Amino acid sequence: MSIRHGLLALLERGPMYGYQLRAAFEESTGTTWPLNIGQVYTTLSRLERDGLVRPLPENDGGQRPYEITDPGRTELAQWFATPISRTDRPRDELAIKLALALTTPGVDVRAVVQTQRTATMRALQEYTRLKTRDSDAADLPWRLVLDAMIFQAEAEIRWLDHCEASLMRYPPPAPKPPSTKPSPADRLDPDHSEVTSS
Repeated sequence: MSIRHGLLALLERGPMYGYQLRAAFEESTGTTWPLNIGQVYTTLSRLERDGLVRPLPENDGGQRPYEITDPGRTELAQWFATPISRTDRPRDELAIKLALALTTPGVDVRAVVQTQRTATMRALQEYTRLKTRDSDAADLPWRLVLDAMIFQAEAEIRWLDHCEASLMRYPPPAPKPPSTKPSPADRLDPDHSEVTSS
């Protein structure tokens, strides 16, 4: 979820200033995505520049609330109506880390997998503990975010199990040494800028 659309959704409830937006955002996501107040104000500035929100006069406490504009409502409605594509999500750092671990000399890939499994299992236990607390209908947004985190942790553990099984079946090959064959650029004659014969 983008902070941009999250703030638009919160402003659809009514005008708010930065600290209210940060608190409402964290409450809506069950504090699973803490926001820096600087991120909030930077995003509000961009939303204002793009005509999606407008500042209101300062209140008695000196805070300047913002409200959503009609173009902001259109942008928000379009965001809610558009499915999230897998390509829109950030790269999976864990998958990249394991792929690089397989090809980096001296890295114990099984230890990388086990370390991640332990950390993910701890997180899963914490999420499950949080889920057992009493809740009411007002907690539904937080519970849905928590359920998503539980399902993602469970899926990650299953994937790590698959990785470990694959490592047992197909031990990683020894890394290939860098090529010593000169590239065409290495064979350029600096005086003539032409490829020389070797």
